[in-house]
Amino acid sequence: MARIVMKFGGTSMAGIERIRHVADLVKREAERGNQVAVVVSAMAGETDRLVQLCREASSLYDRREYDVVVASGEQVTSGLLAITLQGMGVNARSYMGWQLPIHTSTAHAAALIDRIDAKVLEKIFDDGGVAVIPGFQGVTEEGHVTTLGRGGSDTSAVAIAAAVKADRCDIYTDVDGVYTTDPRIVPRARKLPIVTYEEMLELASVGAKVLQTRSVGLAMRENMPIQVLSSFDDRPGTMVVGDDAIEDKTMERQLITGIAYDKNEARITLTELPDRPGTVAAIFTPLAEANINVDMIVQSTPRAGERADLTFTVPKAALAHTTDVLEKIKDEIGYQDLLANTNVCKVSVVGVGMRTNAGVAAQMFQALAARGINILAITTSEIKVTVLIDEEYTELAVRVLHTAYGLDAEEEAAE
Repeated sequence: MARIVMKFGGTSMAGIERIRHVADLVKREAERGNQVAVVVSAMAGETDRLVQLCREASSLYDRREYDVVVASGEQVTSGLLAITLQGMGVNARSYMGWQLPIHTSTAHAAALIDRIDAKVLEKIFDDGGVAVIPGFQGVTEEGHVTTLGRGGSDTSAVAIAAAVKADRCDIYTDVDGVYTTDPRIVPRARKLPIVTYEEMLELASVGAKVLQTRSVGLAMRENMPIQVLSSFDDRPGTMVVGDDAIEDKTMERQLITGIAYDKNEARITLTELPDRPGTVAAIFTPLAEANINVDMIVQSTPRAGERADLTFTVPKAALAHTTDVLEKIKDEIGYQDLLANTNVCKVSVVGVGMRTNAGVAAQMFQALAARGINILAITTSEIKVTVLIDEEYTELAVRVLHTAYGLDAEEEAAE
């Protein structure tokens, strides 16, 4: 007998027929003798609809009331799934975030999970029941409903799995696993049977949409195995685990695990910056205070006393806010012009094999240069190399790199 947390996304819950299919999957797992808790998202598109209603009600809506509204989407699907399971003879009942409870911070619309009381769930398991839990929501110490930010249901599922010491957390989506890159761009992309937490965290952070970044980070901290599966077929998925779980078998399997891309970037260049101590701090401290996340940073290196240019990237959604902050302190910083460009894309190669193999970055640069793709900025980590390029070259770059690192699936032999 295993203890499993099953999480179903919005596309899996999009309508009664799909909810019935989800109920079949849950019932099958329970009939195998496993202890099961289920976490659900709102129906596809429902959260967007609720958010828009809040904006229509008031452009300066109260975030506490916003959470009350948008948390209702998951409440509906959890109740519907519980009703469906009961109709199939499964001892199921829904439990809201405040009923368990899932304790969170007070940051409405972007709350962090502090702790989860497992007593209620343990009793449900002991009684042979199935708990159906709305993802994305929790409750403050004062009893106010909170939400975890977009994509927060993945985080809810991993946190609940860790709280009840589950054997694994199964994330059901509309794809059947983690691929070496986006199959819509590279039809010969391969599904990965297993990846490490670090690789998945890097892939998620640079554009791979299979798992939410926060959920992967939490799984890594709690050493909680995640299995990515499709709600719509029974093919094997992808396991996301720690290095120690795969080191003996497959750590030498591939130098590069995958290629990811992210078009949600804007490039900002500040020209003719003064060469004096504190200039860079004068730029990035106000941006940090405004909660603007800065990613890639490149500064020219002129001779002492000469003026320099500084380029960095921010999310496209934060571009207007960023330029507003910087224009207000232009005289203090002393730059000449602020240049913004949204037609850029981040492309990254990710793999734990980088730790023990030299030349990964050089191979990337050579492959892009051979196809005439100019690199605008570069960042690296221990297992990732990321470049910023013109958006028009995104698909070409992904295909070129996928082939360059030997990730293309072999063509099936003709019959």
